[in-house]
Amino acid sequence: MELVAVAALAENNVIGLDGELPWESIPADKRQYRARVADSPVVLGRQTFESMLDHLPGTHQIVLSRTEREYDVETAIHAGDVDEAIAIAESLEATTVYVLGGAEIYALLQPHVSRMFLSRVPGEYDGDSHYPIWSEADWELASTSDEEGFTLEEWVRRNASDGRRPTN
Repeated sequence: MELVAVAALAENNVIGLDGELPWESIPADKRQYRARVADSPVVLGRQTFESMLDHLPGTHQIVLSRTEREYDVETAIHAGDVDEAIAIAESLEATTVYVLGGAEIYALLQPHVSRMFLSRVPGEYDGDSHYPIWSEADWELASTSDEEGFTLEEWVRRNASDGRRPTN
């Protein structure tokens, strides 16, 4: 199983402000993101999960939360910590599981992620949530494409080219 982070971030690594995107919605980014995760399980935090209740992404939502334990959504599964989230993801027997945030979830799972799809939004924005800092020396930029309103980058962890979860 491969863990893949998917995030939209500004030039200053901001990903959110008060639980919302700090920039105007970018329809092309939303479409590519939804299409990418549609047929796979996703890992996300409780607040991100709750913000997406009207249109949940993925086939299953593994909600990593220290507080909330049950959800009124049949496809939502609670995980109390990173190890439990990874175990649940592996039990679903999916080839790829996507990490969708928020900031704390990205930071907790960053050591386990083998690929990242980052939508780079032009400009710097005020925000209270940031994508974690990572060393480009550990990653290779596999592809980049200019899209309508953003640039999509695919990064691959250098020690995970076989698609397996990196070991710590």
